[in-house]
Amino acid sequence: MWDSESESVAGRDYGNGALSSARQGVKTEGFELRDQSWHVATDVPSDLLVHVGEVNFHLHKYPLLSRSGKFNRMIYESRNPDLSKLVLDDLPGGPEAFELAAKFCYGIAVDLTAANISGLRCAAEYLEMTEDLEEGNLIFKTEAFLSYVVLSSWRDSILVLKSCEKLSPWAENLQIVRRCSESIAWKACANPKGIRWAYTGKPPKVSSPKWSEMKESSPSRGHQAPPNWWFEDVSILRIDHFVRVVTAIKVKGMRFELIGEAIMQYATKWLPGLIRDGVGAGDEGSNSGNNHSSRGSASWKGGLHMIVAGTKDELSTVQAKDQRMIIESLISIIPPQKDSVTCSFLLRLLRMANMLKVAPALVTELEKRVGMQFEQASLADLLIPSYNKIETLYDVDLVQRLLEHFLVQEQMEGSSPSRQPFSEKHGYDAAQRVNGQNAKMRVARLVDSYLTEVSRDRNLSLTKFQVLAEALPESARTCDDGLYRAIDSYLKAHPTLTEHERKRLCRVMDCQKLSIDACMHAAQNERLPLRVVVQVLFSEQVKISNTLASSSLKETGGDAHYQPMIPNRKTLLEATPQSFQEGWAAAKKDINTLKFELDSMKAKYLELQNDMENLQRQFDKMAKHKQGSAWSSGWKKLSKLTKMSNLENQDIGPQVASADQTRKTPRRWRNSIS
Repeated sequence: MWDSESESVAGRDYGNGALSSARQGVKTEGFELRDQSWHVATDVPSDLLVHVGEVNFHLHKYPLLSRSGKFNRMIYESRNPDLSKLVLDDLPGGPEAFELAAKFCYGIAVDLTAANISGLRCAAEYLEMTEDLEEGNLIFKTEAFLSYVVLSSWRDSILVLKSCEKLSPWAENLQIVRRCSESIAWKACANPKGIRWAYTGKPPKVSSPKWSEMKESSPSRGHQAPPNWWFEDVSILRIDHFVRVVTAIKVKGMRFELIGEAIMQYATKWLPGLIRDGVGAGDEGSNSGNNHSSRGSASWKGGLHMIVAGTKDELSTVQAKDQRMIIESLISIIPPQKDSVTCSFLLRLLRMANMLKVAPALVTELEKRVGMQFEQASLADLLIPSYNKIETLYDVDLVQRLLEHFLVQEQMEGSSPSRQPFSEKHGYDAAQRVNGQNAKMRVARLVDSYLTEVSRDRNLSLTKFQVLAEALPESARTCDDGLYRAIDSYLKAHPTLTEHERKRLCRVMDCQKLSIDACMHAAQNERLPLRVVVQVLFSEQVKISNTLASSSLKETGGDAHYQPMIPNRKTLLEATPQSFQEGWAAAKKDINTLKFELDSMKAKYLELQNDMENLQRQFDKMAKHKQGSAWSSGWKKLSKLTKMSNLENQDIGPQVASADQTRKTPRRWRNSIS
């Protein structure tokens, strides 16, 4: 508290009808409020009415003129020494700040606090209360209080910066915002062991103290402050001041992951539409993309639910404009390092950016950031509605762009050793990066799941499905079961596809990479083209042959020279009886020829069977007439001759062994007849 004494100063002669004041002082006991008007408690009648906002101040000219250059100039420029009314509608700080400035001019004790110092400092500048008029004037005293009291206090710096929201551009021009931002940045970057001031950060299982209960002492003596102790305090600031603080913190060298967590906490507080489907604000504090993915998947209730939740409440124009400004500001201050914020947060921010129609350049920058860590995304966060289009339910083009950014980033990191990866340029530890091939495999599984989900949309064109499915290289998928499920789902949702379109759709799948269960399902799937079914069966046969050949060579020790029958997909297609790429018509012709020959064989078989039955019936009829039949007597004679020849052979024995060789043909004939 500073007391400003009442003083008499020499009068000033302005000439040309300007004010000429005598040496006199106005003694008062204070101000009184009567019907939205302030009156000075003194016996001297007021001679000046000052209108500030909707409040009137009945004052005296001399105390104001002695310490305010603004009043001196206004009365001088009016050329009216009897001027009795002034209007100050543009005074920063409003009636509250002018009340304190007027009390100071009258010598009334004024309490300077963190809540009123910024408004009073701006009002003093507006009223031109400089040292030229009075030593120890209001500008000097407010500046001293800011420099020696406010900026040395964490709590007061936050409060003063918060109070500057209604004082633009005066607070900016007077460097109040800059000085408070730098003070906060210095304290936020301090060693947590050396913190001895109060803060509103929420320690585990401890309620946050109120501003009115805070004291400039350590809130937890004997306990080290957590690294994120400053998040809660900084998050109460308006977005432009928050950006100033974060920028100053970056300059001071704060760890990028802590800056990212602070940004996520701020977005959670000021963007209520960012968190959907039961994903709590606590998820944002984690810097693990895998945790976000698992939590997001667990709480996911389907893409349609997310769309309804996102568009259920229509945003007002003002609220939409504020949220758009917040999103654009947050995108601009996100640290460039990979994993500074989670991929789940980036995707949800991208979802809101598309909904609120954020500047395209910033949306593109955000898409590139998502591409840097696309392997950490979850299906729930990837199902972004198509806000600007009506042709598809989900924004498939956006996912296509995200995938392209991911592939470009992977190519940059896997390029020549002399070229430093983008993530390492910004201090990212290469040892913590996942293997590029594993990242591609995770992205492939994610894309397959996304295709399965969006394939149910009947407005999704075959071209978009095919382009997204073929965007990843073949090496990214070790198994095409997920891609097969997506294809089957698309065929089920689009039953009107032509034969050519179904063949074109199935061309994105490698039948050789299907598991046994998928092959079993595909072999019985009536929605698949016949050529695909044949290709699946042939590839499975090739696998079995390769397995048997490999096992046999291992038993004989010749596995070192073993080469599989069909090493890759290209060879498989070339090794098929007819090329599935160009010669399918010839293959169908061969199949029809085989079917015709099979039918002919069946007809011949039936004809022979009928002839055999006719012969059997004739034989039965002839057997009934044994005695009168020449055929039966002939059979009897033939049987007697056969018996006699057998007896002769037994009597001769081994003596006629050489003769048997000369009679091979008659003996074979006899055996065949008998």
